[in-house]
Amino acid sequence: MTIGKPPFVVMGAMAAALSALPASSQSPPPSALINQQSAETVEAARAASPHTAESTFAYFQEEAERFLAEATEQIWDPTAPREESPRTPWGDPDLAGYWLNVAYVPLERPDELADKALYTEEEAVTAFVRWATQDASVDPATVHYDWTEFGMDNWQSPIRPNRRTSLIVDPPNGKRPPRTDEGQARLQEQARRHTLESRGLYERCILGNQGPPRVPFLQNTGESQIVQTPEALVLITQANSDVRIIHLDGSPHAPETVRGYLGDSRAHWEGDTLVIETTNFSENRAWSGSAGNLHLEERLTRVADDTLLYEATITDPTTWEAPWSIEVPWPRLDPPGLFEFACHEQNYGIINVLRGARVRAAEYQATQAAE
Repeated sequence: MTIGKPPFVVMGAMAAALSALPASSQSPPPSALINQQSAETVEAARAASPHTAESTFAYFQEEAERFLAEATEQIWDPTAPREESPRTPWGDPDLAGYWLNVAYVPLERPDELADKALYTEEEAVTAFVRWATQDASVDPATVHYDWTEFGMDNWQSPIRPNRRTSLIVDPPNGKRPPRTDEGQARLQEQARRHTLESRGLYERCILGNQGPPRVPFLQNTGESQIVQTPEALVLITQANSDVRIIHLDGSPHAPETVRGYLGDSRAHWEGDTLVIETTNFSENRAWSGSAGNLHLEERLTRVADDTLLYEATITDPTTWEAPWSIEVPWPRLDPPGLFEFACHEQNYGIINVLRGARVRAAEYQATQAAE
């Protein structure tokens, strides 16, 4: 449920977030393979660039300030009362429409927040302003896709502050359970390397980056459309134009021998909540160390006219020592619609990606030999 704008101003928090912004606020994640002299290269690029993270933000400042003023008028508060779901002509809760799976809240709770599951309203807005300000400020020395220029950054979406300190709501500490030895070994096997087969399914244009389960991607690519009938719910995601057909007719799951990258989904209603059970994932569909043994329960609830609540419980005893659950509020897309998925970089770019990865592998091997 969303609540009204809190009685405080967000501009001061935005200014503080910008002044504290490090030069490399969007540094790339560490690579498993060493890129020799990478630090020197970044510093040289930063010195040669006529721009800084601050000047980048200044370019979009008017748009960013307008976004923050509008976004902070509502806060996702999981403890607030929920509105009654609107109904379809045949009487089921109405989930149809265009929704966005996006979040600034981290998947796992930061260590410094320990057992603090919820921010106060003021803390939620302060954290949101900090994340959005950093999102709109790009270190020009960091090689990156220009999301902002195309209106695809999270701060250019209907995202809003969230009182949650992590998307993981169970276990209560906001952390994934430890992986089993088998799961840890499988995670290492799934790491991206310098072979085509080791690259991810999204990178190879086989699957999108929107699950299942629907864990938000780093950027605003989580657009989806739900089409609803009495017998089925169809979930279409923008990334890779994936389509999930979720049966509501009481039919059993497909035989275990019938498997797919998106699994096999069956659903039923529990009050206003649609409960979706998905099994039969392909063994080749690697996800966070899991494979074909993943059992997924997703729950969709229309908690407000402009909000669909997504909950998911991930169970795989061969990968994690216990099940774990996430919660993500999906704001409604306005204006509605899905962008065409035409990201051809992943078709022809994979050649250069692999070429670069192989150069890195050679550098890494040379470094190991020298040591």
